[in-house]
Amino acid sequence: MTNGSASGIDQRSRREFLGNSASVLWALAVSKPASAIARDEVAREAYGKCGMVVSVSEPATRVGIELLRAGGNAVDAAVGVAFVLAVTYPPAGNIGGGGFMNVFVPPPLRPRFPKLTQPAIVVDYRETAPRKAHKEMFRPDDSPHQHKAVGVPGTVAGLALAHHMFGKLPWRQLLEPAIALAKEGFAVDASLASSLNNVLMQSRAFAEFQRVFAPPDGQRWKAGDTLRQPDLAWSLRQIAQGGAEAFYRGAIADKLVAEMQRGGRWITHEDLRAYRAKTRSPITFPFAGCTLYSCPPASSGGITLSLILRQMECFPFREWGRWHVRTLHVLVEAMRRAYAERARWLGDPDFVKIPDQLLDPEYARRLAGSIRLDRASSSQDIAPWIALPPEGNETTHFSVVDGDGLAVANTYTLEHSYGSRIVVQGAGFLLNNEMTDFNWFPGHTTASGLIGTPPNLIAPGKRMLSSMTPTIAVSQGRAVLITGSPGGRTIINTVAQIVLNRLAFILPPRVCVDLPRLHHQWFPDEARCEPGRPLTDSLLHQLRQLGHRVVRAGRQGDAHSIFYEADRGAYCAIADARISGAAAAV
Repeated sequence: MTNGSASGIDQRSRREFLGNSASVLWALAVSKPASAIARDEVAREAYGKCGMVVSVSEPATRVGIELLRAGGNAVDAAVGVAFVLAVTYPPAGNIGGGGFMNVFVPPPLRPRFPKLTQPAIVVDYRETAPRKAHKEMFRPDDSPHQHKAVGVPGTVAGLALAHHMFGKLPWRQLLEPAIALAKEGFAVDASLASSLNNVLMQSRAFAEFQRVFAPPDGQRWKAGDTLRQPDLAWSLRQIAQGGAEAFYRGAIADKLVAEMQRGGRWITHEDLRAYRAKTRSPITFPFAGCTLYSCPPASSGGITLSLILRQMECFPFREWGRWHVRTLHVLVEAMRRAYAERARWLGDPDFVKIPDQLLDPEYARRLAGSIRLDRASSSQDIAPWIALPPEGNETTHFSVVDGDGLAVANTYTLEHSYGSRIVVQGAGFLLNNEMTDFNWFPGHTTASGLIGTPPNLIAPGKRMLSSMTPTIAVSQGRAVLITGSPGGRTIINTVAQIVLNRLAFILPPRVCVDLPRLHHQWFPDEARCEPGRPLTDSLLHQLRQLGHRVVRAGRQGDAHSIFYEADRGAYCAIADARISGAAAAV
């Protein structure tokens, strides 16, 4: 499929809606007891055959399920979930950010989409650098919370493009629940209350942020308080009525540009009009008897994931066992080498040539051939071609599958938690700070993790490198694993371990998600490990004896995933217990 754009989609003729009217469907007040979904049907874990949704937000999960029940497919549900997350999960849910949507179409459905030339497609709606941007625009003391750090948003264009390609329900219907939640409000949970209290303390200089997210009692947010966002409701209504055009050319664009003019005129009307979401072929490779479809550049996710897993397959790790020291040693060494290749080669494919060899199994075997089983490597030694900006961790992932087997893995972000902290006046939405995902300082790579390699330097119109890794594993024409995670550079390693747990070791879904995770990203040269069994102090001591620098770390990601369980003939959706989340089934 060729690259496409998402503009003026509501002005095009749409397929007729088959099912209930939107006015009937959105009589549900999503987070209230009158909802069509009983509260006990939304939980951390759910099983079903006719459709699954799992996300970080209970209201978003409920909306996704109702869209499936109303006759929508997985893409309709994903679009609805994404817009609701912009309301109910402001740390990462957004219309002012960007991301990637991975869509798998099972064989029986492919005749419905004659332009689709492959089983899966990725909608790339990553942000771009504005035309005024240049590779030396940042200084060492620059804050990530300023107008200069904002990339041209891609979310609305990406969701509109996905809907145009695959959607069944009317565009407006997909936005109505988000509009209602923004206008009427929703009850914040304890996790969001704590997050809002913390960010309000850190963002006193941002007057509009303080106004929009002020607690109702003027003191502190508490679980059960109602968050209302009337300005955001206005923006969502504009998008519902005018499609992506309303965001990139209409009244919302006017407000966004006016906001940017207050901070240096970095994004202009011309930047917004020029933005295009694109379709790209997924990174496709075999592993453990399945075919994996993952995210292509401008995300580093799919290529780096394939390098890790293909190196692992050069060793008898299944015989060793999941928690044998050799398995962990080889996993860390595979991560180290894959992340070095990431830094060396990967960037926006419209700006840099990405070597085909990175997807050649023989190349991964050569990398694996340098792994010694008796000692750890040095990160500097494996990358002599580099002479000696961390990515943000606040992203969100959700997974959806419908009764026909159409599957969606979607990861999107504002970059840092609450992005730039800049709320567009009168429009109510947060802007990203994705410009921090470029390599800020050309040629400056350090052992602490700062990367200055050429492929990801800033250029006008360029997409910044991402680690987002929405991934779908397929066996015999069915999606058997739909996964992804937030976590900056840890994302790829989180996904790799979910894949290993399920496809290589056949562990139960809940165990696959709950097991502790580890991370190595080349530099800094250390393995970071979550607490918990079976990643015990004794096992970490054995890794240290091999020469690894091992440190304990906090939470790594939250992989809201869907698994197919053949013995049940049903799907299982798991909300990661590391954070709030909800899973539900039709």
